[in-house]
Amino acid sequence: MPNPGDSEFAEFVRDHSDWNPAFAIVLGSGLGGLVDRFELLEEVRYDDIDGLHTSRVPGHSGRFVLVRHGESQLLIAQGRVHLYEGLSAYQATAIVRAVAALGVKAVMLTNAAGAINPDFQLPGWMGITDHINFTGTSPLVGHPSFVDLSEAYDRELLQKTRLLADEHKIAYAEGVYAGVLGPQYETPAEVRMLRTLGADAVGMSTVLEAIEARAQEMRVLGLSCLTNWGAGISTENLSHADVVQRGDTAVDDLERIVRSLVESVS
Repeated sequence: MPNPGDSEFAEFVRDHSDWNPAFAIVLGSGLGGLVDRFELLEEVRYDDIDGLHTSRVPGHSGRFVLVRHGESQLLIAQGRVHLYEGLSAYQATAIVRAVAALGVKAVMLTNAAGAINPDFQLPGWMGITDHINFTGTSPLVGHPSFVDLSEAYDRELLQKTRLLADEHKIAYAEGVYAGVLGPQYETPAEVRMLRTLGADAVGMSTVLEAIEARAQEMRVLGLSCLTNWGAGISTENLSHADVVQRGDTAVDDLERIVRSLVESVS
């Protein structure tokens, strides 16, 4: 069956034939500062690529940045778009197909998430072992592609991340990520429901990208920056500005993980 993404970004790939990244990262809210930690090689705005959209949400710059790490190239998607911005699931996952079109074999999907497992430490990180899709849709709708998600998130990459977190003394846990539509935050009752159903953290991205990435036969590592407790677990009011600020303080830990992972998959 033809993959709808095969020729979707042919012009983008042709214009950047010198790009040869083995590993890519999609940065979530507040994590855009990672780009500044690497040697910049080239950048392309999403708006300059047919088929891509730029987010209107603060903390999502909307560009591909090619950087160097040692002898390797690393592709960073600085920002993403979301269903709640009025896009379809297919449109919201276009950056994943663009990454795959460049020949990338492994992708790290990061996000800012609310912790709903009371045993977690905040601030901290959660390696995603699995997800629950509460968005009500899929990027594969209209393009019947029966993708096996028995191992949506790569076990080997997850194990490497676990060891790196331990080595660098990073607050780290693993668990199930619930992806919801948004843009409103969850109610305390919804958080209790999600916890009962087996979720450990909740956010408004990543699950659709993971589905698309597996459809493109890429290895997927999911990493949540736990910026706040879910509603009802603490008395703190939730705001996107706080999420972005707390994500920014976590970039040091993310850099340590990324540099080591790039070396292992290049």
